[in-house]
Amino acid sequence: MSFHIKTQGEFQYIDEGQGEPLLLLHGLFGALSNWEFVLSEFSQTHRVIIPMMPIYQMPVRSAGLEMLTEFIEGFVNTQKLTGMTLLGNSLGGHIALMYVLRNPEKVNRLILTGSSGLFESAMGGSYPKRGSYEYIKERVEYTFYDPKTASKDLVDEVFEITNSIPKCLNIVAIAKSAQRHNMANEITKIKMPTLLIWGLNDTITPPSVAYEFNRLIPNSTLRFIDKCSHAPMMEHPGKFNVLLRDFLTKNPVASPLVT
Repeated sequence: MSFHIKTQGEFQYIDEGQGEPLLLLHGLFGALSNWEFVLSEFSQTHRVIIPMMPIYQMPVRSAGLEMLTEFIEGFVNTQKLTGMTLLGNSLGGHIALMYVLRNPEKVNRLILTGSSGLFESAMGGSYPKRGSYEYIKERVEYTFYDPKTASKDLVDEVFEITNSIPKCLNIVAIAKSAQRHNMANEITKIKMPTLLIWGLNDTITPPSVAYEFNRLIPNSTLRFIDKCSHAPMMEHPGKFNVLLRDFLTKNPVASPLVT
């Protein structure tokens, strides 16, 4: 599927379809293409918007969750978005949580998949090993239950990133920022309908993390996908989309409140 990427000021993003806004946030090594199957299906019924977060463009001294959340706030304000459904994977889930807590009036529903915010074990926690294609290939494959899901294009993309010293420095800074920011005491304030879609075989944010999110977020529903790891929307897009569609149908109106 080809993507039409729009540019407005500092923002690059995909914006397809009409209707209720569905804002998708990718992870640390993520890209717009991570959401290909969600975009393909839900742009028929929703306005699907996917901003490219400036993970590699921001100054390393300010690289972290705070700046990324401010970036998303600026993007949402520029697009004049309200009544959103917000969906985040991995680091994108962490940013989604921070955004919701600051701007609950703009979000109707929240979906997290393989989200950080409580615990994660990831390559970004230390300086990524540079120069070894096989090592990078192994780490990318580790993200999926079926290693074949890690296409050569995806491995090549991550390999290129890890061979750039400035990009590596940003990755490490952002990963450490995420690890320092545990949200266990904050997410209990989230009252809007929340769906947790988790890979039963996730090795980065294991099922125990999903259960903890489910325990702490009052109005949350947890759904597992078997033979699936950290990126369900890529590894099992059909099952992922069924769970997402069912959640949206069952929660047509929400009261986005934080107490």
